[in-house]
Amino acid sequence: MIQKYNAKIDYRPFIKVVGVSLKEFRSQRVEILEHTAVVFTNRTTVDSFFRICEEARITVPETMKYFCNTEAIALYLQKYIVYRKRKIFFADGKFDTFMELILKHKEEKFLVSLTEPNNGEVPDTMEKLKLNLSKVVLAKTVAADLEGIEPSQYDLMVFYSPSEISTLVSAFGVESIPTVATFGTSTASAAANAGLRIGTLAPSPEAPSMAKAIDIYIGKINSGQELSPVVVNGSGKAAEFLKAQEVKPGRKARPRKPEQAPADKKAKQA
Repeated sequence: MIQKYNAKIDYRPFIKVVGVSLKEFRSQRVEILEHTAVVFTNRTTVDSFFRICEEARITVPETMKYFCNTEAIALYLQKYIVYRKRKIFFADGKFDTFMELILKHKEEKFLVSLTEPNNGEVPDTMEKLKLNLSKVVLAKTVAADLEGIEPSQYDLMVFYSPSEISTLVSAFGVESIPTVATFGTSTASAAANAGLRIGTLAPSPEAPSMAKAIDIYIGKINSGQELSPVVVNGSGKAAEFLKAQEVKPGRKARPRKPEQAPADKKAKQA
């Protein structure tokens, strides 16, 4: 986009994710060894989990299973354990396929690792599916140093998480913020609730990536089109997945054969 549109792009982190301390972990009163599987959705919680186990002198059994929403996170586990297919399972990054994967192992007792704050989609959906789970916060999101940032000097600001939106509004308010681009339903909802103008969002059928969404947006602006703000409207991935589970056809019971009356031993032979 820099070459195509002569655009000026700055990269600045608005948040950073740090692992919780052992004291913060213990205050949650969660026993790791009472679970048979751990759910991971980011690398920071992986690092925090094994660091806490080391500090607390907890030996994780080799039978522990690990469920990851992407292959990248599953491969990252090799930093701490021997990679074995029979105990490491991963999805393709999509919410519905991740839930389908977990449902295939519904007999497990899951420890769901979380980053605070979080949208709660994964654990809330698992609870509604009546799975056996415990939630534990292993990392927290904190604001990064925003010194030197002047939102008014930009035509578009791009955000990937609700925490970034929260940091933005806390630091600068709303009036000085230009049009924003958002990735994901929860980020778009956070921006809309804060009263920000959303110029474009991803993923969508037209723009599966943020890069594509911005490319289309700049192209329309340069062509002189007057763009209306994006209206956020949707029930979220969790609600869609649960609704799909409700309408799934159950297994049809095999029809029973009608019971035959016992033959009359005294019947006359023809």
